[in-house]
Amino acid sequence: MRVLSDWLVKFGAAGLILMTAIIGWQVFGRFVLNSSPSWSEQGSMVLMIWYVFFAAAAGFREGFHIRIGLLEDSISDAAAQRVRLVINIVVALFGLVLLAYGTQLVWLVWEFVIPSLGVSRGIAYLPIPFCGLLIILFAVNNFLTELRGEKVQAD
Repeated sequence: MRVLSDWLVKFGAAGLILMTAIIGWQVFGRFVLNSSPSWSEQGSMVLMIWYVFFAAAAGFREGFHIRIGLLEDSISDAAAQRVRLVINIVVALFGLVLLAYGTQLVWLVWEFVIPSLGVSRGIAYLPIPFCGLLIILFAVNNFLTELRGEKVQAD
């Protein structure tokens, strides 16, 4: 799971760098060349959807998401473990929602084309069900780790 999470973070970082370069080219084209590329805005939006969802899945695995530890810190270790187990179940259910409804979304918009890119609109939304599946895998892994009595920690 660690290797997969590392790849997701690297993909997210590469997407952010590429999006920054595309927007930089768009600004340069608009203000210096008086001709900005027609694909740059939609291209950067598609990239952003991809890297945000991959980073969100990795964020859950690595624990760099927002969380409030006040409840967990104020109860016994056994109760805190039960809370973490429930949280992993809830997160897995959220991943299932992303998987199911994201698949429906991709299916519904697959035949529509992003005009400036010439690709299916479904490609823009493919990360939603894929990352839903990853979130489920990470949550199940965390749940099983907690059941073994080990505390889940980012590596």
